Amino acid sequence: EKTGVVRHVSRMFVHGASLTVPWFTVVLRKGYGLGAQAMAGGGFHDSVFTIAWPTGEFGGMGLEGFVRLGYRKEMEAIEDPAERQAWYEAMVAKKYQEGKALSIASVLEIDEVIDPADTRRWLLAGLRSVPEPAAREGRKRPCVDAW
Repeated sequence: EKTGVVRHVSRMFVHGASLTVPWFTVVLRKGYGLGAQAMAGGGFHDSVFTIAWPTGEFGGMGLEGFVRLGYRKEMEAIEDPAERQAWYEAMVAKKYQEGKALSIASVLEIDEVIDPADTRRWLLAGLRSVPEPAAREGRKRPCVDAW
């Protein structure tokens, strides 16, 4: 059962890697793990641009699970349950801070954090920046030129 699901989801990576059209990545909220990379066409560096709204969050997986798995030994070393919970909550808060769109943009993982009102402008500028395919030269782009 799980093998079929993984195989099915893996098709998104194959299709994303095979795209011949330009694509843009806009992260509104959560950009976690392989699902986010697949939806971004294989990675956040592969699209024409990757932008995020200020509400964007990034991580290799859900941050609570990341802390539980990635810091398991450190958590097991804390004997007092209340102290362990406080440490866990502090580490999750730290990872949320590190995964905010502004933090990710500051280390050049995404191109920019934008005001949501500027999303249309970014998409239209991206569409205008891409050269026309040879087979379509001379054709108007009504979806872009109308704006």
